[in-house]
Amino acid sequence: MDLLNGRLKLRHLVLVNAIAEQGSVLGAAEALHLAQPAATRSLRELESLLRVRLFDRRPRGVVPTVHGKVFVEHARSVLAELRRVGERFEELADGSSGSVTVGTLLAGSNVLLPRAILALKRERPGVVVTVHEAAAETQWPRLLDGELDLVVGRLAPTGLQGLRQIPLLSEPVRLVVRAGHPALRRELRGLADLMEYPWALPVPETALRRELDAAFHDAGLGTPREQVECSNGFTVLALVRHTDMVAAVPDLVAGADRSLAQLPLELERARQRVGVTLPDRPLTPCSRLMLEHLRHQAVLIESAAGCDMPGHDGPEGCAAPVDTLHHPSLHG
Repeated sequence: MDLLNGRLKLRHLVLVNAIAEQGSVLGAAEALHLAQPAATRSLRELESLLRVRLFDRRPRGVVPTVHGKVFVEHARSVLAELRRVGERFEELADGSSGSVTVGTLLAGSNVLLPRAILALKRERPGVVVTVHEAAAETQWPRLLDGELDLVVGRLAPTGLQGLRQIPLLSEPVRLVVRAGHPALRRELRGLADLMEYPWALPVPETALRRELDAAFHDAGLGTPREQVECSNGFTVLALVRHTDMVAAVPDLVAGADRSLAQLPLELERARQRVGVTLPDRPLTPCSRLMLEHLRHQAVLIESAAGCDMPGHDGPEGCAAPVDTLHHPSLHG
């Protein structure tokens, strides 16, 4: 099948993408300011060219067929690349403008990403930075489709097709409770001593939850009987501060929040490899600049690990105290 013979038009890609997003030909026509007969005619023209049906009719609209899902996926990639051409032209014409869209996972970006954004904005105030926070399973397809320029957070344990990963930090995970928690007055020998308390756990699809489940299993335990599953960092911190809940949070968060107390139990299995995940395609100038700032801030954060943080003016190379920035992302 030759799709480069001139019969496939850009309008076909735009229409198919709109139908998939709107769930109906009528909705796509309205979104594109077309008459419905023209949209239907264009869809039939494309299906005739491809010799397959792209959408099945349903009582409340249409859904992509197997062939339709494949075509929509590639159409979105092509449209994303064309949008990127326009963005790069704008950036070349005016070095003070541009945009970068960053996905953040539910871990690893509590300090690193906010610092990199602030550094980027100091250097290029006109750059628009958009951040989308979600779980990894949601972010990878958006990165491949071109909706995101890069993703910051915990790195996947195995390679991802069409994506590459750059490690930046290695951050331990700490068990924390509120100040004055009864567990702080006990001699803790292992996780079993904490099972009588409620826990705020990450949701099951996160890497940290899998690591905690493995730690419970290694200790001959099941998951805590009383628990709350949560992916929102603000909620986790609020639960820990105002109840007897136990939670696992990144080291930078545990050390920065003075309302939290760290428990003297090591989680050997839970250590975050934080970095950047990128698509296998050229980055825009703004995306490259964001990557440079992420790398620089990662070096500063690791250098600061050996500094006396409270009241530390800091020699060059030591980052500012981590509690000057707050971010809700705790789990991954």
